[in-house]
Amino acid sequence: MITFDQVSIVYEDAAEPVLRDVDLTVEEGELCLVVGHTGVGKSTLLGAVNGLVPHFTGGTLYGRVVVDGRDTAAHPPRELADVVGVVGQDPLDGFVTDTVEEELAYAMEQLAVPPATMRKRVEETLDLLGLADLRHRALHELSGGQQQRVAIGSVLTAHPRVLVLDEPTSALDPTAAEEVLASVTRLVHDLGVTVLLAEHRLERVVQYADRVLHLPGDGRVVAGPPHEIFRTSSIAPPIVDLGRAAGWSPLPLSIRDARRAAAPLRTRLAGAEPRPVRAAPRAEGAGLLTARGITVAYHGVPAVREVDLTLHGGEVTALMGRNGSGKSSLLWALQGSGPRRAGSVSVGVPGGPKPQDPRKLPATQARRLVGLVPQTPTDLLYLESVKQELDQADAESATGSGGGVPARALLDRLAPGISDTTHPRDLSEGQKLALVLAIQLTAAPSVVLLDEPTRGLDYRAKNALIGIVDGLAAEGRAVVISTHDVEFVARAADRVVVMAEGDIVADGPTTEVIVASPVFAPQTAKILAPLPFLTVDQLVAALPTGGAEHPA
Repeated sequence: MITFDQVSIVYEDAAEPVLRDVDLTVEEGELCLVVGHTGVGKSTLLGAVNGLVPHFTGGTLYGRVVVDGRDTAAHPPRELADVVGVVGQDPLDGFVTDTVEEELAYAMEQLAVPPATMRKRVEETLDLLGLADLRHRALHELSGGQQQRVAIGSVLTAHPRVLVLDEPTSALDPTAAEEVLASVTRLVHDLGVTVLLAEHRLERVVQYADRVLHLPGDGRVVAGPPHEIFRTSSIAPPIVDLGRAAGWSPLPLSIRDARRAAAPLRTRLAGAEPRPVRAAPRAEGAGLLTARGITVAYHGVPAVREVDLTLHGGEVTALMGRNGSGKSSLLWALQGSGPRRAGSVSVGVPGGPKPQDPRKLPATQARRLVGLVPQTPTDLLYLESVKQELDQADAESATGSGGGVPARALLDRLAPGISDTTHPRDLSEGQKLALVLAIQLTAAPSVVLLDEPTRGLDYRAKNALIGIVDGLAAEGRAVVISTHDVEFVARAADRVVVMAEGDIVADGPTTEVIVASPVFAPQTAKILAPLPFLTVDQLVAALPTGGAEHPA
């Protein structure tokens, strides 16, 4: 179905090819998981399948890429639209109509499909993806999981033989992610669609993959069965790390298989107390932010309902809940820029000035109380170079009692090596996050709010983010992280607050809240339950030998 024949791709001014001498064949009805660290060429590999690389991205392609008998060098993307369907990270970016039914029909209209055939395909796709009840709904009213299924359906109506998915679950809660992946696997098993899927949250998708395409970073593509690739790869989900630590062979890739393999391990560890995720648990500090009765509504529809919340210095709080539960609305209300129908917010340092409400202050003063990094960090980047962004942050924080640390110094501490001349839009997702965080920290806020900061980050970048968050808490700041990433929460948060339909339905220590939830529990907790382990590091520390349970 897809053949890469000695393919190398070189971008202008690049010292080395992004892809080098790639020989690869993907068969019909195969689900291939594309893995690798940020910046190794995953997007280039996916883009080469439908001709976006090099027709639109530039660069030079050596060798041949053939999809269903068509050479992509001779066929631009518009001539491959009936063969290859592409769904990006954010479905809203690709929508061009207003309702579900219209969006499903749009691609067929462009391909001049007869009206009778269009109607039939729309009905089939609505049933296939479980969208029949939503056919007349406005796209902006749908949940994240529903939007992602509509995006997949909008390319499926053209009956492509190949489906390319770039991080399809990155913005979804665990339940919505399961819905999307169930739809994808149904396409593979029932219709024989070939799927190439790139995803950083490997714990969600690894069990569905027939084959893994690993990009180690030197331009090569290493292909093989999942259990073989992950045995030695530099990037792997927690379930694989746990299997490596326990010495299991073959490596289990599903929770069910891992629980079966872990039965002797659970017996061996019975009664063991896992060490804290951090060497020294943070003592609860002073209340830096107090919110009472926060209510947010849009067009009369409540998004946040009379929420009470207190944030303490030195504490990292994870804000969780399904898509549309009110997390982002609450963060913006706390920061002061978002709408707030009722309630109060006061931010103050004990022994300092009288607590104030950020909403009632000028923006430059409010930044010194609460800093917020939005879901899309580029929303706050509008200048032409990193240096201009940093200089602007210094200028805005120059008056009053700021922290006195230049933005450049903060950025170097968060993400060393970023050039002053680089355009902010050319940075990786992790670098963009670090730049915006440095800009916000220039004002030395007491409270730092991060909205979905792990979206688009690989495991290595998440480890760096955990170090950043720990450093902020160690300085006495209160940190709130809104996220769907349960594995990140297990390692980074002291406290978890769960929201549903605008209300707080759970609030407590991380271990108590997420272990008790079948939705939010991390992989290690599910595999070793009822033992109270959250991370692989805790398991390794608890093993008497400090290593494998038995030889592989």
